Amino acid sequence: MKLQGLKINFLGDSITEGCGASETRFRFTDRIAADYGAICRNYGIGGARIAKQTKLVPWETVDNYYSGRVETMDANADLVVIFGGTNDFGHGDAPLGQMSDRTPDTFYGGLHTLCQNVLKRFPKATVVFLTPLHRWNEENPCGDGKEQPVAVLKTYVEIIKEVAEYYALPVLDLFAESGIQPQVDFLKERYTVDGLHPNDLGYALLSRKIAAFIEKL
Repeated sequence: MKLQGLKINFLGDSITEGCGASETRFRFTDRIAADYGAICRNYGIGGARIAKQTKLVPWETVDNYYSGRVETMDANADLVVIFGGTNDFGHGDAPLGQMSDRTPDTFYGGLHTLCQNVLKRFPKATVVFLTPLHRWNEENPCGDGKEQPVAVLKTYVEIIKEVAEYYALPVLDLFAESGIQPQVDFLKERYTVDGLHPNDLGYALLSRKIAAFIEKL
């Protein structure tokens, strides 16, 4: 796809929102707009999860789960980029569920609901997923009172890929290909502000990876 003039809706969490960037112009969405001439709309909300929650975390007043936000996006889009899952792992309380789920109350079901809502609202747009990045803190939960089954972050990555494949949607596996691995100390310092959210250099790297992926669609 040619990025020049391409109208892109980015649906995401704090990483899409640009948490960690020193200025909004350094977010990956703004960099793609500036460097490639795309029209980038940023629908990132910090803390947002793909699945609905049984109860909110203390800093939230509303559940900004992804499928419930589809209608808020501009309908005139050529491409919809969905980037999420790390918060479902990190502090979500929804169970993983199973592939047959079709409500947003589980992670599987939240993905199915999201895909169907997006595909209905944007029948002419290309829809793609980005998998979560690696995290510096625990990727292998050891039981913290969550109701969901104990699962490693990579499980969420694989479920995203599995559901996207069911709908025949392209996936950029940033877990495998971002170049950002904050469990390596010098990479954490180079690319992140806190071991999860990218810094300006990390966002520049993401913008190049995402732009190259889009250009191949």
